[in-house]
Amino acid sequence: MAKFYLTTPIYYVNDMPHLGHAYTTIMADVIKRFKVMRGFDVFFLTGTDEHGQKIEKSASRQGITPQQLADRVVERYQHLWRTLHVEYDHFIRTTDEIHIAGVKKIFSRVQERGDIYEGLYEGHYCVSCELYVPESAVENAAGKRVCPDCGKVTEKIVEKCFFFRLSAYQERLLKFYEENPNFVVPRARFNEVVSFVKMGLKDLSVTRSTVKWGIPVPGKGEQTIYVWFDALSNYITAVDYLGEGPAFTRWWPADLHIMAKDILRFHAVYWPAFLMAAGLEPPKQELIHGWWLKDERKMSKSEGNVLDPQILLKFFDADAIRYFLMREAPIGGDGNFSHEGFINRITTDLTNDWGNLVSRTAGMIEKYFQNSFSEAAHYSDAEGAIRRDYIDLEARVTDLFDHYQFNRGLEEIFAMINRLNRYIVEAAPWNLAKDADQAPRLAGVLKTLVRAILSLNALLSPVLPAAARKVRTMFNHADDGLGWKEVGESFAVRAAEPLFPRVESRDFFAAEAAKEEKMESPTASGVPGDLIDITEFQKVRMVVAQVLAAEKVEKADKLLKLDVDTGDGRRTLVAGIALQYQPEDLVGRKVIIVKNLKPAKLRGILSEGMILAASDASNRPYIPFLPDETPVGAIMK
Repeated sequence: MAKFYLTTPIYYVNDMPHLGHAYTTIMADVIKRFKVMRGFDVFFLTGTDEHGQKIEKSASRQGITPQQLADRVVERYQHLWRTLHVEYDHFIRTTDEIHIAGVKKIFSRVQERGDIYEGLYEGHYCVSCELYVPESAVENAAGKRVCPDCGKVTEKIVEKCFFFRLSAYQERLLKFYEENPNFVVPRARFNEVVSFVKMGLKDLSVTRSTVKWGIPVPGKGEQTIYVWFDALSNYITAVDYLGEGPAFTRWWPADLHIMAKDILRFHAVYWPAFLMAAGLEPPKQELIHGWWLKDERKMSKSEGNVLDPQILLKFFDADAIRYFLMREAPIGGDGNFSHEGFINRITTDLTNDWGNLVSRTAGMIEKYFQNSFSEAAHYSDAEGAIRRDYIDLEARVTDLFDHYQFNRGLEEIFAMINRLNRYIVEAAPWNLAKDADQAPRLAGVLKTLVRAILSLNALLSPVLPAAARKVRTMFNHADDGLGWKEVGESFAVRAAEPLFPRVESRDFFAAEAAKEEKMESPTASGVPGDLIDITEFQKVRMVVAQVLAAEKVEKADKLLKLDVDTGDGRRTLVAGIALQYQPEDLVGRKVIIVKNLKPAKLRGILSEGMILAASDASNRPYIPFLPDETPVGAIMK
């Protein structure tokens, strides 16, 4: 049996899973299911990237360890994949011991072969993208160099590190691209990669000395292996590169890496070069898809418009989300998500066309034949044409799916579904049922519909796995393979049930509006609700205070006792900030306090006010520190 090894990128745990992550992973799951139908032995890998400066900083802000942050987010990814019917074969984490050992092995091997050397990096670095930014990158209006990928301001760093001799692989990469013209699809992305390499490659820093959350360089514990060298290696460590035994021999090289266009360079340039340097084969192909836009804008955490699939799952079946993502965007192009577009697509295609065809057919069999056929039927040329049309359709769709053109394949399938709905109108089973002599003809129409439905159901099953199981159960048919379903003349069906119950748009949008109102609490004028009069606000006396002393409260992990100067005397405050701020971080700093808050005892200590702080969704406090020149006792207005 031929093997097929496919991967998604490993997702960064600094972010929660959103619709873009779901798109990539569902696509991989669809490909796996389709390949299994075609007789392949498939290994599907996904996972999480858990090292790097972003994780280190994010965990610090939340007052937890990087490992705790990773563990928390990983569970959300795994839960979402289960909910979306994603059946991966292995979930790798870059904190797995086998991955860590494998990364050390490939790093040492490349170093031994002379392509990793020590040096000094001086330049700009983008923490958000974990990317070294060239001096040629543009500057913003303030004269700050910005990342060409995300547009954020970079950091200027000078540090000792190890470099990978990427420049030595320029010609070898170009030769590899020439010999493997389908290495990157679609073609436009392949041309982009070739052009980038032809412009010249510079050696690449592959370690950091200022980042500790990662895999230490063997023999150089003060250096941490750079996140991309670490992360990309997951594709081989997951199939036992460490042992290089039967599993590695079986699965490597990967047949398909799937990813979004923003990480193309890392996968199509750096990754093949790393592998060549280690004496390993590059992957066979990389499939590059576009971004998902939300109301025509790219979804991103910084834009604040990422869409959590869990919100849709409150109203719609997981198969509906799978279908929309595969149907709406062509490979290589961006897809646009709007709530109106989503509900219209699902209602039209799945509820009205496919769901109605299935339930309507089963309902007629129940009504006219009490759920079972026992005698031969009469068939006309119309039924033969449906069989021939399906066979032609399956050939076209199989070719489209083989080339990952899922949106076009689904378009073809639903054209056939609409053809069957028209066939019902033309055959008019309700009229045939009025004449007992027409029973064989009526049976021929309904049996043909069952065979066509089961055949189409198999084609749809990689995209709609849960609905496909329902259809097979409804028609008592276990065969989930390709081909026209030659169901016998005698068979029984079960009672019809709706595949995709209708979700009323008014209910869906009302719930969305209520959710947004709850999150933002706007009034009709856009001003926050629960308005207070200016005289009420003036009752709150906020002043500048300087922290004179700070200490942890005994037997209270979250509390700090602060001694502050308010300009007219000293007072004691107790604040729940000990998980995020150390006492030494606060002494001498100028902060804002609410001075006229009613005193209260906390752990036996009288707290005479409250320090002002913001908080995020996890209640992590952020204290606004004032400039040193701010006068103590100044009133905040």
